[in-house]
Amino acid sequence: MNAPNQKLSEILSLLPGMRSPTVLPLAEEGWSSVHTVIDKDTFWEVIDELKKAGAEGILVCPIEKMVL
Repeated sequence: MNAPNQKLSEILSLLPGMRSPTVLPLAEEGWSSVHTVIDKDTFWEVIDELKKAGAEGILVCPIEKMVL
C-alpha cells in the first residue's frame, strides 16, 4: 500500500505483521510504500481502518508458501 508519511505511525499501528512491516520511500516526496503480511482472517477487519487512516493503492496478493 502507499501511505502519506505523516500518517505512517497510525497506519503501522493498525498492521499486525510477522516481525515488522517494510517501509520504502516512494519517488513522490512525502509518501512511502508499506509491505506486510496479514492473516486472511484479519484482513477484512483492518482494511477499512487502513483506508480511513490514509492508505491508498492497497494490493492484496495470496501467499502460496511461506518459510518461517
